[in-house]
Amino acid sequence: GMPVVFYDPADFEPDHGIPGTRRVDTLEAVLEVADFVSLHMPGGVENKHLMDAARLATMKPTAFLVNSARGDVIDQDALVKALQSGTIAGAGLDVYEGEPDVPQALRELENAVLLPHLGSATLETRIAMGMLVLDNLQAFLTGREPSCRVA
Repeated sequence: GMPVVFYDPADFEPDHGIPGTRRVDTLEAVLEVADFVSLHMPGGVENKHLMDAARLATMKPTAFLVNSARGDVIDQDALVKALQSGTIAGAGLDVYEGEPDVPQALRELENAVLLPHLGSATLETRIAMGMLVLDNLQAFLTGREPSCRVA
């Protein structure tokens, strides 16, 4: 296996008991050593442009950035510049800032792999999503609060 270095701002025991993993105190500590940086966090104000030009520059020039979290977590303009200049080796994206629009400059890059927001496109996930719809519909029709109410 490969060693995994991770950062999580949540407060939990550092000795989490997962062999081959090491928790570090800052995101920058991950960026400085990781060959692959995979983002897993909610979007929104607290994480908007978390990966900006400065953090991209902290990554190794041989590193790859993977984002299947939320598009606004990465400053797309800074990412395009980092990919064009060789600041980082490449990126794999499943989400984009301003979806469904993907900037032309990003689409033209040879070192960017772009997917059409398919992160949840596994059979198991789609079955679970369908079952959740049925559970919510049944709850609504029987006068109970749906577990995933949208409006």
